[in-house]
Amino acid sequence: MQKCEITGKGKQYGSNVSFSQRHTKKVWKPNLQNKTVIVDGKKVKMKISTQAIRTLKKKNLLVS
Repeated sequence: MQKCEITGKGKQYGSNVSFSQRHTKKVWKPNLQNKTVIVDGKKVKMKISTQAIRTLKKKNLLVS
């Protein structure tokens, strides 16, 4: 499933709207990456969003 394990970001639903104002359904998926994160001193592989990766890099919790 497309969901960030840290932030909980998931799919968003909406409509594409053409010039003639026709509405067709659309799904936006989060940009998820597989990364290794330090949790309680242990390395854990997680699917996390790129926004969460930026935050973890800032707090030095991401294993390169």
